[in-house]
Amino acid sequence: MKLQPLTSLDSLPYFTIEAVKQLLEPGKSSESSIRTALYRWMKSGQVIQLKRGVYMTRRFFEQHRADVDFASAVSAILIPQSYVSLDYILQRLGILTEVTYPVTSVTIKQTRLIENQMGTFTYRNIKVDLYSGFSISNYLGIPFAQASLAKALFDYLYLMPFTGRVRLARYDLAEDLRLNLYDVSKENRVEFEAYIGASQSRKMELILNNLRKTIWRP
Repeated sequence: MKLQPLTSLDSLPYFTIEAVKQLLEPGKSSESSIRTALYRWMKSGQVIQLKRGVYMTRRFFEQHRADVDFASAVSAILIPQSYVSLDYILQRLGILTEVTYPVTSVTIKQTRLIENQMGTFTYRNIKVDLYSGFSISNYLGIPFAQASLAKALFDYLYLMPFTGRVRLARYDLAEDLRLNLYDVSKENRVEFEAYIGASQSRKMELILNNLRKTIWRP
């Protein structure tokens, strides 16, 4: 099988073996020969494997890698039932001052970590009742979801293990975690508090009390 079909895939955010089949004449090539071609394309650097059975051309990657929503869309391709949240959103919004590189998402499926040539994509599990607080956008035909500031902050703290230090009178959680929360709007605070109420989590109540005492004073 020659490489002509590859150029037809350069405009697609991702493709599968079935997509390659559709570019060929019926009966022109078997699935095994297509897999062999894909292997050669990957070895030569012309194709990137996102996960098993899902690929992207190097040309598409190079053309779009700097787009603001590129990583979020790739995250949605890897695990469709997920929304970008946690560290990734907090860093983009200037809340988390520590530099992080993985794309972090939340899902109702099992916790997973996927690594490919584009980087590391982590997925944290959350219960169905808390799977909310995100908006859906579209990037080149790929629907993807991103958490609001308040929900990303909630997810980040809710899924982070804490000891009893949040109970300490002099403990400053925001300072310890290097969270820039002083300029968070009242609207975002109210939304954040609503998620805490829905979670019925004693830990999150303690965290909210700590934030009110240290930075969100009336």
